[in-house]
Amino acid sequence: MFHWILQQPDSKKLVPKAKIASAYKWHQLGVLLATCIGYIGYYIIRLVFTTEQTDIMKVYNFTTADIGLVLSCFGIGYGIAKLFMGALVDKCDSNRYLMLGLLLSAILNIFLGSTRNLYVMMFLMFLIAITQGMGAAACQRMIQLWWGRRMRGTIFSIWSSAHNAGSFICVAIVQLATFLFAGSLPAVFYTASAVSFVICIFILVFGADRPQVVGLPDISTYTGDKVILENGKVSVADSTKLSIGQVFVKYILKNKLVWAVTLTSMSLYLVRYGIQSWIPSYLVQNKGFDPSFAKWLIGIFELASVPGVIIIGAISDVLKGRRGLVSIACVIGMLICLTVYFFSNNHALIVTVLLIMGNLIYAPLTLVGLMVNEVVPKFAVGASTGFMGFFQYIFGETIATALIGILVNQYGWIASNTVLYVASFFAILFLIYTAISEGKLRKEVKREEK
Repeated sequence: MFHWILQQPDSKKLVPKAKIASAYKWHQLGVLLATCIGYIGYYIIRLVFTTEQTDIMKVYNFTTADIGLVLSCFGIGYGIAKLFMGALVDKCDSNRYLMLGLLLSAILNIFLGSTRNLYVMMFLMFLIAITQGMGAAACQRMIQLWWGRRMRGTIFSIWSSAHNAGSFICVAIVQLATFLFAGSLPAVFYTASAVSFVICIFILVFGADRPQVVGLPDISTYTGDKVILENGKVSVADSTKLSIGQVFVKYILKNKLVWAVTLTSMSLYLVRYGIQSWIPSYLVQNKGFDPSFAKWLIGIFELASVPGVIIIGAISDVLKGRRGLVSIACVIGMLICLTVYFFSNNHALIVTVLLIMGNLIYAPLTLVGLMVNEVVPKFAVGASTGFMGFFQYIFGETIATALIGILVNQYGWIASNTVLYVASFFAILFLIYTAISEGKLRKEVKREEK
Protein backbone atom coordinates (compact mmCIF):
# COMPACT_ATOMS: atom_id res chain seq x y z
CA MET A 1 0.00 0.00 0.00
CA PHE A 2 2.78 2.44 0.93
CA HIS A 3 4.65 1.76 -2.33
CA TRP A 4 1.41 2.45 -4.25
CA ILE A 5 1.19 6.04 -2.98
CA LEU A 6 4.86 6.88 -3.56
CA GLN A 7 5.74 9.29 -6.38
CA GLN A 8 5.35 7.50 -9.73
CA PRO A 9 8.03 7.64 -12.47
CA ASP A 10 7.56 9.85 -15.53
CA SER A 11 5.60 8.29 -18.37
CA LYS A 12 7.74 6.91 -21.20
CA LYS A 13 4.92 7.57 -23.67
CA LEU A 14 5.15 11.30 -24.41
CA VAL A 15 2.29 13.38 -25.80
CA PRO A 16 3.09 14.64 -29.35
CA LYS A 17 4.10 18.31 -29.44
CA ALA A 18 1.08 19.27 -31.53
CA LYS A 19 -1.28 17.90 -28.89
CA ILE A 20 0.47 19.18 -25.74
CA ALA A 21 -1.62 22.36 -25.37
CA SER A 22 -4.99 20.60 -25.71
CA ALA A 23 -3.87 17.68 -23.51
CA TYR A 24 -2.70 20.13 -20.83
CA LYS A 25 -6.10 21.86 -20.77
CA TRP A 26 -8.01 18.59 -20.44
CA HIS A 27 -5.78 17.29 -17.67
CA GLN A 28 -5.89 20.65 -15.85
CA LEU A 29 -9.69 20.48 -15.94
CA GLY A 30 -9.55 16.94 -14.54
CA VAL A 31 -7.15 17.96 -11.77
CA LEU A 32 -9.29 20.97 -10.87
CA LEU A 33 -12.39 18.77 -10.62
CA ALA A 34 -10.53 16.10 -8.65
CA THR A 35 -9.15 18.57 -6.12
CA CYS A 36 -12.39 20.54 -5.71
CA ILE A 37 -14.78 17.59 -5.52
CA GLY A 38 -12.23 15.58 -3.54
CA TYR A 39 -11.94 18.30 -0.92
CA ILE A 40 -15.73 18.60 -0.77
CA GLY A 41 -15.67 14.89 0.13
CA TYR A 42 -13.25 15.61 2.97
CA TYR A 43 -15.57 18.28 4.35
CA ILE A 44 -18.61 16.00 4.12
CA ILE A 45 -16.89 13.53 6.44
CA ARG A 46 -15.42 16.22 8.68
CA LEU A 47 -18.73 17.93 9.45
CA VAL A 48 -21.14 15.01 9.89
CA PHE A 49 -20.57 14.75 13.65
CA THR A 50 -20.76 18.54 14.08
CA THR A 51 -23.99 18.74 12.10
CA GLU A 52 -25.60 15.88 14.04
CA GLN A 53 -24.43 16.94 17.52
CA THR A 54 -27.93 17.94 18.74
CA ASP A 55 -29.44 14.57 17.79
CA ILE A 56 -26.43 12.72 19.22
CA MET A 57 -26.94 14.44 22.57
CA LYS A 58 -30.65 13.59 22.51
CA VAL A 59 -30.39 9.95 21.38
CA TYR A 60 -27.15 8.97 23.15
CA ASN A 61 -27.73 11.08 26.30
CA PHE A 62 -24.50 12.99 25.70
CA THR A 63 -23.85 16.39 27.28
CA THR A 64 -22.37 19.44 25.59
CA ALA A 65 -19.16 18.66 27.48
CA ASP A 66 -19.08 15.19 25.86
CA ILE A 67 -19.57 16.70 22.39
CA GLY A 68 -16.84 19.24 23.15
CA LEU A 69 -14.42 16.45 24.08
CA VAL A 70 -15.01 14.62 20.79
CA LEU A 71 -14.63 17.81 18.73
CA SER A 72 -11.47 18.81 20.62
CA CYS A 73 -9.90 15.48 19.62
CA PHE A 74 -10.41 16.48 16.00
CA GLY A 75 -8.90 19.94 16.49
CA ILE A 76 -5.76 18.62 18.19
CA GLY A 77 -5.32 15.71 15.79
CA TYR A 78 -5.89 17.86 12.73
CA GLY A 79 -3.37 20.50 13.76
CA ILE A 80 -0.69 17.86 14.35
CA ALA A 81 -1.62 15.91 11.20
CA LYS A 82 -1.38 19.01 8.99
CA LEU A 83 2.30 19.31 9.95
CA PHE A 84 3.38 15.70 9.41
CA MET A 85 0.99 14.53 6.70
CA GLY A 86 1.67 17.72 4.76
CA ALA A 87 5.40 17.03 4.69
CA LEU A 88 4.82 13.40 3.67
CA VAL A 89 2.87 14.26 0.50
CA ASP A 90 5.99 15.80 -1.07
CA LYS A 91 7.37 12.26 -1.42
CA CYS A 92 4.10 10.75 -2.70
CA ASP A 93 1.77 10.67 -5.68
CA SER A 94 -0.45 13.61 -4.68
CA ASN A 95 -3.58 12.30 -6.41
CA ARG A 96 -3.41 8.85 -4.84
CA TYR A 97 -2.54 10.44 -1.51
CA LEU A 98 -5.66 12.62 -1.75
CA MET A 99 -7.83 9.60 -2.56
CA LEU A 100 -6.35 7.45 0.21
CA GLY A 101 -6.93 10.11 2.87
CA LEU A 102 -10.60 10.39 1.89
CA LEU A 103 -11.01 6.61 1.71
CA LEU A 104 -9.59 6.13 5.22
CA SER A 105 -11.70 9.01 6.57
CA ALA A 106 -14.86 7.47 5.11
CA ILE A 107 -14.07 4.02 6.58
CA LEU A 108 -13.41 5.47 10.03
CA ASN A 109 -16.60 7.52 9.75
CA ILE A 110 -18.59 4.27 9.41
CA PHE A 111 -17.16 3.07 12.71
CA LEU A 112 -17.88 6.47 14.26
CA GLY A 113 -21.54 6.14 13.30
CA SER A 114 -21.68 2.59 14.68
CA THR A 115 -20.63 3.29 18.26
CA ARG A 116 -22.22 4.98 21.26
CA ASN A 117 -19.13 4.79 23.45
CA LEU A 118 -17.76 8.29 24.15
CA TYR A 119 -14.13 7.20 24.45
CA VAL A 120 -14.25 5.15 21.25
CA MET A 121 -15.75 8.19 19.53
CA MET A 122 -12.91 10.38 20.80
CA PHE A 123 -10.31 7.92 19.52
CA LEU A 124 -12.01 7.56 16.13
CA MET A 125 -12.35 11.33 15.77
CA PHE A 126 -8.62 11.70 16.43
CA LEU A 127 -7.87 9.10 13.73
CA ILE A 128 -10.24 10.83 11.29
CA ALA A 129 -8.36 14.08 11.96
CA ILE A 130 -5.08 12.38 11.01
CA THR A 131 -6.49 11.17 7.69
CA GLN A 132 -8.15 14.55 7.06
CA GLY A 133 -4.69 16.12 7.31
CA MET A 134 -3.83 14.47 3.99
CA GLY A 135 -6.31 16.50 1.94
CA ALA A 136 -5.28 20.14 1.71
CA ALA A 137 -1.57 19.49 1.23
CA ALA A 138 -2.22 17.05 -1.63
CA CYS A 139 -4.57 19.51 -3.37
CA GLN A 140 -2.21 22.47 -2.99
CA ARG A 141 0.73 20.46 -4.30
CA MET A 142 -1.23 19.42 -7.40
CA ILE A 143 -2.21 23.04 -8.08
CA GLN A 144 1.43 24.13 -7.86
CA LEU A 145 2.51 21.37 -10.25
CA TRP A 146 -0.23 21.92 -12.84
CA TRP A 147 -0.58 25.72 -13.12
CA GLY A 148 1.86 28.56 -13.68
CA ARG A 149 1.95 31.68 -11.55
CA ARG A 150 -0.23 33.72 -13.94
CA MET A 151 -3.31 31.54 -13.40
CA ARG A 152 -2.56 30.08 -9.99
CA GLY A 153 -4.38 32.73 -7.91
CA THR A 154 -7.66 32.10 -9.73
CA ILE A 155 -7.36 28.31 -9.64
CA PHE A 156 -6.30 28.26 -6.00
CA SER A 157 -9.28 30.48 -5.07
CA ILE A 158 -11.70 28.18 -6.91
CA TRP A 159 -10.29 25.18 -5.05
CA SER A 160 -10.31 27.02 -1.71
CA SER A 161 -14.01 27.78 -2.08
CA ALA A 162 -14.65 24.00 -2.18
CA HIS A 163 -14.66 23.84 1.60
CA ASN A 164 -17.48 26.40 1.72
CA ALA A 165 -19.43 24.30 -0.76
CA GLY A 166 -18.54 21.18 1.25
CA SER A 167 -20.13 22.67 4.36
CA PHE A 168 -23.39 23.28 2.49
CA ILE A 169 -23.38 19.87 0.74
CA CYS A 170 -22.76 18.10 4.05
CA VAL A 171 -25.90 19.63 5.51
CA ALA A 172 -27.87 18.65 2.37
CA ILE A 173 -26.67 15.02 2.60
CA VAL A 174 -27.51 14.86 6.30
CA GLN A 175 -31.02 16.16 5.66
CA LEU A 176 -31.56 13.72 2.78
CA ALA A 177 -30.30 10.74 4.81
CA THR A 178 -32.46 11.75 7.77
CA PHE A 179 -35.52 11.83 5.49
CA LEU A 180 -34.74 8.56 3.69
CA PHE A 181 -33.84 6.53 6.78
CA ALA A 182 -36.39 7.85 9.27
CA GLY A 183 -33.89 9.81 11.34
CA SER A 184 -31.46 6.91 11.93
CA LEU A 185 -28.17 8.41 13.17
CA PRO A 186 -25.94 5.56 11.94
CA ALA A 187 -27.55 5.81 8.49
CA VAL A 188 -26.54 9.47 8.26
CA PHE A 189 -22.89 8.57 8.86
CA TYR A 190 -23.08 5.62 6.42
CA THR A 191 -24.61 7.82 3.70
CA ALA A 192 -21.82 10.39 4.04
CA SER A 193 -19.24 7.63 3.72
CA ALA A 194 -20.99 6.11 0.70
CA VAL A 195 -20.90 9.48 -1.10
CA SER A 196 -17.21 9.80 -0.24
CA PHE A 197 -16.44 6.33 -1.64
CA VAL A 198 -17.89 7.45 -4.99
CA ILE A 199 -15.77 10.61 -4.85
CA CYS A 200 -12.66 8.45 -4.25
CA ILE A 201 -13.25 6.73 -7.60
CA PHE A 202 -13.77 10.13 -9.24
CA ILE A 203 -10.40 11.37 -7.91
CA LEU A 204 -8.52 8.38 -9.32
CA VAL A 205 -10.18 8.68 -12.73
CA PHE A 206 -9.86 12.44 -13.28
CA GLY A 207 -6.83 13.52 -11.22
CA ALA A 208 -3.10 13.23 -11.90
CA ASP A 209 -0.11 13.84 -9.66
CA ARG A 210 1.93 15.95 -12.09
CA PRO A 211 2.16 16.51 -15.86
CA GLN A 212 5.11 14.15 -16.36
CA VAL A 213 3.15 11.04 -15.27
CA VAL A 214 0.77 11.50 -18.22
CA GLY A 215 3.50 12.22 -20.77
CA LEU A 216 3.38 16.04 -20.61
CA PRO A 217 6.26 18.45 -19.94
CA ASP A 218 6.48 19.84 -16.39
CA ILE A 219 4.89 23.23 -15.73
CA SER A 220 8.27 25.00 -15.64
CA THR A 221 9.07 23.79 -19.16
CA TYR A 222 5.55 24.42 -20.45
CA THR A 223 4.99 27.95 -19.08
CA GLY A 224 8.43 29.07 -17.90
CA ASP A 225 7.14 28.99 -14.32
CA LYS A 226 9.91 29.16 -11.75
CA VAL A 227 10.30 29.73 -8.03
CA ILE A 228 12.63 32.49 -6.85
CA LEU A 229 13.71 31.58 -3.34
CA GLU A 230 14.40 34.02 -0.51
CA ASN A 231 18.16 33.87 -1.24
CA GLY A 232 17.55 34.81 -4.90
CA LYS A 233 18.21 31.31 -6.26
CA VAL A 234 15.93 29.84 -8.91
CA SER A 235 14.15 26.52 -8.38
CA VAL A 236 12.20 24.59 -11.04
CA ALA A 237 12.48 21.03 -9.66
CA ASP A 238 9.39 19.23 -8.34
CA SER A 239 11.31 16.43 -6.61
CA THR A 240 14.49 16.09 -4.56
CA LYS A 241 16.76 13.48 -3.01
CA LEU A 242 16.77 15.40 0.28
CA SER A 243 14.94 13.70 3.15
CA ILE A 244 11.70 15.12 4.56
CA GLY A 245 13.62 16.42 7.59
CA GLN A 246 16.29 18.09 5.47
CA VAL A 247 13.67 19.78 3.26
CA PHE A 248 11.75 20.95 6.33
CA VAL A 249 14.76 22.53 8.02
CA LYS A 250 16.32 24.08 4.91
CA TYR A 251 13.25 25.41 3.12
CA ILE A 252 10.68 25.88 5.92
CA LEU A 253 12.28 26.60 9.29
CA LYS A 254 15.05 28.77 7.84
CA ASN A 255 12.76 30.67 5.46
CA LYS A 256 11.76 34.10 6.84
CA LEU A 257 8.99 34.51 4.29
CA VAL A 258 7.41 31.20 5.30
CA TRP A 259 7.36 32.41 8.91
CA ALA A 260 5.90 35.81 7.96
CA VAL A 261 3.13 34.29 5.82
CA THR A 262 2.40 31.60 8.45
CA LEU A 263 2.06 34.17 11.26
CA THR A 264 -0.19 36.24 8.98
CA SER A 265 -2.39 33.20 8.43
CA MET A 266 -2.47 32.39 12.16
CA SER A 267 -3.62 35.97 12.92
CA LEU A 268 -6.31 35.81 10.24
CA TYR A 269 -7.50 32.41 11.48
CA LEU A 270 -7.91 33.95 14.91
CA VAL A 271 -10.12 36.65 13.37
CA ARG A 272 -12.05 34.13 11.26
CA TYR A 273 -12.93 31.82 14.14
CA GLY A 274 -13.20 34.72 16.58
CA ILE A 275 -16.12 35.98 14.50
CA GLN A 276 -17.58 32.77 13.06
CA SER A 277 -17.58 30.69 16.26
CA TRP A 278 -19.32 33.39 18.28
CA ILE A 279 -21.85 34.78 15.77
CA PRO A 280 -24.96 33.36 17.53
CA SER A 281 -23.86 34.26 21.07
CA TYR A 282 -22.60 37.74 20.16
CA LEU A 283 -25.60 38.77 18.05
CA VAL A 284 -28.22 37.39 20.45
CA GLN A 285 -26.63 38.79 23.62
CA ASN A 286 -25.50 42.16 22.26
CA LYS A 287 -27.62 43.03 19.25
CA GLY A 288 -30.98 41.45 20.07
CA PHE A 289 -31.06 39.01 17.14
CA ASP A 290 -33.46 36.07 17.01
CA PRO A 291 -31.49 32.93 18.04
CA SER A 292 -32.64 30.79 15.09
CA PHE A 293 -31.78 33.51 12.57
CA ALA A 294 -28.37 34.07 14.18
CA LYS A 295 -27.53 30.37 13.66
CA TRP A 296 -28.31 30.61 9.93
CA LEU A 297 -25.85 33.50 9.64
CA ILE A 298 -22.95 31.07 10.24
CA GLY A 299 -23.79 29.22 7.02
CA ILE A 300 -24.50 32.43 5.13
CA PHE A 301 -21.14 33.84 6.32
CA GLU A 302 -19.43 30.81 4.72
CA LEU A 303 -21.42 30.51 1.50
CA ALA A 304 -21.50 34.23 0.66
CA SER A 305 -17.71 34.35 0.57
CA VAL A 306 -17.35 32.00 -2.43
CA PRO A 307 -17.74 34.50 -5.33
CA GLY A 308 -15.72 37.21 -3.58
CA VAL A 309 -12.80 34.87 -2.88
CA ILE A 310 -12.63 33.74 -6.52
CA ILE A 311 -12.84 37.33 -7.81
CA ILE A 312 -10.14 38.58 -5.42
CA GLY A 313 -7.91 35.63 -6.32
CA ALA A 314 -8.31 36.54 -10.01
CA ILE A 315 -7.48 40.18 -9.21
CA SER A 316 -4.19 39.03 -7.64
CA ASP A 317 -3.38 37.32 -10.97
CA VAL A 318 -4.27 40.45 -12.96
CA LEU A 319 -1.92 42.40 -10.68
CA LYS A 320 0.88 39.98 -11.64
CA GLY A 321 0.94 38.00 -8.40
CA ARG A 322 0.81 40.89 -5.91
CA ARG A 323 -0.89 38.67 -3.33
CA GLY A 324 0.46 40.59 -0.33
CA LEU A 325 -0.80 43.95 -1.57
CA VAL A 326 -4.27 42.58 -2.33
CA SER A 327 -4.38 40.94 1.10
CA ILE A 328 -3.49 44.21 2.84
CA ALA A 329 -6.40 45.94 1.09
CA CYS A 330 -8.73 43.12 2.19
CA VAL A 331 -7.65 43.29 5.84
CA ILE A 332 -8.06 47.08 5.94
CA GLY A 333 -11.57 46.68 4.52
CA MET A 334 -12.21 43.93 7.07
CA LEU A 335 -11.21 46.27 9.92
CA ILE A 336 -13.75 48.84 8.74
CA CYS A 337 -16.46 46.16 8.61
CA LEU A 338 -15.38 44.83 11.99
CA THR A 339 -15.86 48.28 13.53
CA VAL A 340 -19.40 48.53 12.10
CA TYR A 341 -20.13 44.98 13.33
CA PHE A 342 -19.04 45.90 16.85
CA PHE A 343 -20.67 49.31 17.22
CA SER A 344 -23.79 49.33 15.01
CA ASN A 345 -27.21 48.17 16.28
CA ASN A 346 -28.90 48.22 12.87
CA HIS A 347 -29.70 44.57 12.06
CA ALA A 348 -29.71 45.00 8.29
CA LEU A 349 -26.35 46.78 8.37
CA ILE A 350 -24.83 44.16 10.68
CA VAL A 351 -25.92 41.31 8.37
CA THR A 352 -24.57 43.20 5.35
CA VAL A 353 -21.12 43.81 6.85
CA LEU A 354 -21.02 40.20 8.10
CA LEU A 355 -21.47 38.96 4.52
CA ILE A 356 -18.84 41.39 3.23
CA MET A 357 -16.45 40.33 6.02
CA GLY A 358 -16.76 36.71 4.92
CA ASN A 359 -15.17 37.70 1.60
CA LEU A 360 -12.56 40.00 3.15
CA ILE A 361 -11.43 37.33 5.63
CA TYR A 362 -11.46 34.26 3.37
CA ALA A 363 -9.79 36.04 0.43
CA PRO A 364 -6.52 36.91 2.24
CA LEU A 365 -6.60 33.51 3.97
CA THR A 366 -6.74 31.92 0.53
CA LEU A 367 -3.98 34.15 -0.84
CA VAL A 368 -1.59 33.54 2.07
CA GLY A 369 -2.23 29.81 1.64
CA LEU A 370 -1.03 30.25 -1.93
CA MET A 371 1.86 32.55 -0.99
CA VAL A 372 3.36 30.04 1.44
CA ASN A 373 3.51 27.55 -1.47
CA GLU A 374 5.04 30.07 -3.88
CA VAL A 375 8.06 30.93 -1.71
CA VAL A 376 9.36 27.35 -1.47
CA PRO A 377 10.49 24.84 -4.12
CA LYS A 378 7.72 22.67 -5.56
CA PHE A 379 9.11 19.68 -3.68
CA ALA A 380 8.42 21.51 -0.37
CA VAL A 381 4.82 22.63 -1.05
CA GLY A 382 3.29 19.96 1.19
CA ALA A 383 5.70 20.81 4.01
CA SER A 384 4.89 24.53 3.79
CA THR A 385 1.14 23.79 3.75
CA GLY A 386 1.45 21.53 6.80
CA PHE A 387 3.60 24.03 8.69
CA MET A 388 1.03 26.79 8.15
CA GLY A 389 -1.85 24.48 9.01
CA PHE A 390 -0.25 23.56 12.32
CA PHE A 391 -0.15 27.21 13.41
CA GLN A 392 -3.63 27.90 12.03
CA TYR A 393 -5.35 25.21 14.05
CA ILE A 394 -3.19 24.70 17.13
CA PHE A 395 -2.81 28.42 17.84
CA GLY A 396 -5.21 30.47 15.69
CA GLU A 397 -8.38 28.41 16.17
CA THR A 398 -7.57 27.52 19.79
CA ILE A 399 -7.07 31.17 20.79
CA ALA A 400 -10.22 32.19 18.92
CA THR A 401 -12.40 29.62 20.70
CA ALA A 402 -10.89 28.79 24.09
CA LEU A 403 -9.19 32.08 24.98
CA ILE A 404 -11.95 34.36 23.70
CA GLY A 405 -14.53 32.27 25.56
CA ILE A 406 -12.59 32.70 28.81
CA LEU A 407 -12.01 36.44 28.26
CA VAL A 408 -15.66 37.13 27.41
CA ASN A 409 -16.74 35.26 30.53
CA GLN A 410 -14.40 37.41 32.66
CA TYR A 411 -14.50 40.84 31.00
CA GLY A 412 -17.40 40.86 28.53
CA TRP A 413 -17.46 41.14 24.73
CA ILE A 414 -15.13 44.16 24.72
CA ALA A 415 -12.32 41.66 25.39
CA SER A 416 -13.22 39.70 22.24
CA ASN A 417 -13.29 42.89 20.18
CA THR A 418 -9.85 43.87 21.46
CA VAL A 419 -8.34 40.46 20.59
CA LEU A 420 -9.73 40.65 17.03
CA TYR A 421 -8.41 44.18 16.52
CA VAL A 422 -4.94 43.24 17.77
CA ALA A 423 -4.86 40.11 15.56
CA SER A 424 -5.90 42.22 12.52
CA PHE A 425 -3.14 44.76 13.08
CA PHE A 426 -0.55 41.99 13.46
CA ALA A 427 -1.79 40.50 10.17
CA ILE A 428 -1.26 43.86 8.44
CA LEU A 429 2.29 44.18 9.82
CA PHE A 430 3.26 40.70 8.61
CA LEU A 431 1.60 41.37 5.24
CA ILE A 432 3.58 44.59 4.77
CA TYR A 433 6.80 42.62 5.25
CA THR A 434 5.51 39.96 2.84
CA ALA A 435 4.48 42.53 0.19
CA ILE A 436 7.92 44.19 0.33
CA SER A 437 9.59 40.78 -0.02
CA GLU A 438 7.28 39.91 -2.92
CA GLY A 439 8.39 43.09 -4.69
CA LYS A 440 12.03 42.08 -4.36
CA LEU A 441 11.29 38.57 -5.68
CA ARG A 442 9.40 40.02 -8.67
CA LYS A 443 12.47 42.02 -9.60
CA GLU A 444 14.50 38.81 -9.44
CA VAL A 445 11.99 37.10 -11.75
CA LYS A 446 12.24 39.95 -14.29
CA ARG A 447 16.02 39.78 -14.13
CA GLU A 448 15.88 36.01 -14.80
CA GLU A 449 13.56 36.52 -17.77
CA LYS A 450 15.93 38.97 -19.49
